[in-house]
Order: sequence, then C-alpha cells, then structure tokens
Amino acid sequence: MVRKLVCAAAMLLVAGALQSASAQTAAAPAVTPPAATEAKPGKIKLTVQKLKDMKAKWSANKPKLKECRKDVKAKGLAGDDRWFYIEECMGKS
Repeated sequence: MVRKLVCAAAMLLVAGALQSASAQTAAAPAVTPPAATEAKPGKIKLTVQKLKDMKAKWSANKPKLKECRKDVKAKGLAGDDRWFYIEECMGKS
C-alpha cells in the first residue's frame, strides 16, 4: 500500500514538472534587437555572384590586382579574409 502511494506521488510530481516545462516553452521567444542579430561584414560568407562581380570590376586594373594578390599571398590570408583584403586594397588609390 505504501509503495502504491509513493508511486502515485512520484507520478504526480513528474506530471507537474512536465506541465510546467511545457508551459514555459509555449511562451513566445523574446524579441532581440535587430542590431544584435546582424553579423559583421567580415563574418558573412561571400556569395559566388558577389565574387564574380568583384572580380569583373577588378579585372579592369590588372596591375593593381596583381599587387594586391601578392600582398595576400605574403600575409597568408585565405577564404573570406582574402577577398575582403583584396577589396580593401583595390579601393585604395
């Protein structure tokens, strides 16, 4: 008899815990400010189309592009860092 009472009490505790947990998850998530969700430009992966556009623009000044690529290789940059450095380098006069 005592065993049945303990089991019933345990089931009520578990059911109460599950009900309160589901009530907490049913609430709407807090809205974060837009500034917190925006990523820095350096962290955004470049799209293939944007890379093609940048290469087309840079191909007009091949000597400068060659120098910028030489700097990238000397610095050992790779991935998005490489493209952002070249974009910055090509923007300099």
